[in-house]
Amino acid sequence: MRKRGFEVVSAFKDQNIQLPQRATENAAGYDFEAAEDIVIPAVWKQLIHHFVSNKTVDEKLVKPVLVATGIKSYMGEDEYLQLANRSSNPLKRFLVLSNGVGVIDSDYYNNPDNEGHIMFQFSNFGLTDVKIKKGERIGQGIFLPFLKADNDVANEKRTGGFGSSGKE
Repeated sequence: MRKRGFEVVSAFKDQNIQLPQRATENAAGYDFEAAEDIVIPAVWKQLIHHFVSNKTVDEKLVKPVLVATGIKSYMGEDEYLQLANRSSNPLKRFLVLSNGVGVIDSDYYNNPDNEGHIMFQFSNFGLTDVKIKKGERIGQGIFLPFLKADNDVANEKRTGGFGSSGKE
């Protein structure tokens, strides 16, 4: 019987995607890799370019970049997968997880919108763009249990993929 683990999403089946692995026997996190080359633009560069062109600043101009992993994860109903940044990303590359910490719920697996494809959401606060190469480690996932309150009445089913619990 399967408890928890990782699979490659169908869109990346033939693209040599590595399943997340722990680096050492006592590591809590499973290292995730980028599924494809991508550039994370510097937020300052985006703002300056826009301001010079338009003389105004639009809050929606600076958006986080979703970095595909090609991975989905299955787990128990009372578990979630926490996505965390690599400690070297902010220090060496000025990359931060825009949402602080990612939460992958158990019902995200195989959802109809995107099959449960796990993506990391990055913002680049450095002065230059950051290029991430396919196969480069970008973050880690940690399986954790969670508890429910005595008066919990949630009974809705997930109907969406990334950024959606089915309720708006």
